[in-house]
Amino acid sequence: MKKTLFAGVALAALGAGGAQAEDLTVFGPWLGADQQMVETVLAKFAESSGHTVSYVGSDSFEQQIVVDAEAGSAPNVAVFPQPGLASDMAKRGFLTPLGADVADWVKENYAAGQSWVDLGTYAGPDGTEALYGFVFKVDVKSLVWYVPENFEDAGYDIPETMEDLKALTEQMVADGETPWCIGLGSGAATGWPATDWVEDLMLRTQTPEDYDAWVKNDLKFNDPKVAEAIDEFGWFIQDQNVAGGKGAVASTDFRDAPKGLFASPPQCYMHKQASFIPAFFPEGTEVGTDADFFYFPSYAGKDLGNPVLGAGTLWAITNDSPAAHDLIAWLETPEAHEIWMGMKGFLTPHKGVNADAFSDPTLRKMNEILLNATTFRFDGSDLMPGGVGAGSFWTGMVDYAGGKSAEDVGTAIQNSWDSLK
Repeated sequence: MKKTLFAGVALAALGAGGAQAEDLTVFGPWLGADQQMVETVLAKFAESSGHTVSYVGSDSFEQQIVVDAEAGSAPNVAVFPQPGLASDMAKRGFLTPLGADVADWVKENYAAGQSWVDLGTYAGPDGTEALYGFVFKVDVKSLVWYVPENFEDAGYDIPETMEDLKALTEQMVADGETPWCIGLGSGAATGWPATDWVEDLMLRTQTPEDYDAWVKNDLKFNDPKVAEAIDEFGWFIQDQNVAGGKGAVASTDFRDAPKGLFASPPQCYMHKQASFIPAFFPEGTEVGTDADFFYFPSYAGKDLGNPVLGAGTLWAITNDSPAAHDLIAWLETPEAHEIWMGMKGFLTPHKGVNADAFSDPTLRKMNEILLNATTFRFDGSDLMPGGVGAGSFWTGMVDYAGGKSAEDVGTAIQNSWDSLK
């Protein structure tokens, strides 16, 4: 196929002597405002490439994409919010490899590039591994929220290392203050906020390889390395460290937990939660002024770099066509990222984008954390079997907050995993 360069990326040339324009279908999980934003991005691709692009969103994407693939009516490109589902479909032969050139591009142009290659690399039907998923649109979880005015009034500084964060926690207690607000309540999903804590602490106490082995169950839940990470979480929920004491952690709804930051006087000074939590701050709260965040730091005393925990979407070819590869190639361009950066809810590890394209200074600051990451890992519980990641891991962390040991909780979760085999 004849190629041309668009913004430094090879795209199929349309028109005389090149490929013909195609109708391209994209299927993903976004509806409402998110659908409008992805359609804005795809409209620019259509304008640039000459292809006609249609996007369909569904709140039952995970089920529907499997049905469509099995029926032979899959879209050209599918946007997966869960790497596990993409991996399963690659193994069944429903995905098309993106090519070694795309993997090389990701490794070179994304911060912590190998992490993103690994996230989208799966075994095909014959067991051969290849890059199937291109990450585009990321969320960050490794954040600690605080009220700048409270820190200033008390004379507290932003911690730069985990040692500093623990020392700050102890200083607050010594000053008669309560450092943390933590809530695990979430109805039927109670416990999930603690899994984010443990995942972040696994990345700060163990190697990325250990983390990967853990989410695959090659490193067992009752391994001492996992118990260490769980007990690190336990350090933060000691009675003196958390609002209401350890006994209140499991019964406090995660949506209510950050409210203590804004009480007068403050009921707590810090709250660890993902980028979405400002939606539950008091009405009128301005992020950057009334509330802000810092990176949940790594240990200076451990050689583990700056890991970031998060999530994201992987774009994969589910019905092969030249236009589908053209779209993946276009997603490599800074322009594709900058269009969504100018709207809302978009973070990117692309090192070549213009940060001034962010319409929201909060997102720009979050993106700096992402670009400074030496390792990125996907939310571990989302990579585990549903009965564990959205089941026994949740309940196990509630039991731990209730007083059970890390060893007993790890054994119970491991037993539940073993029962799935």
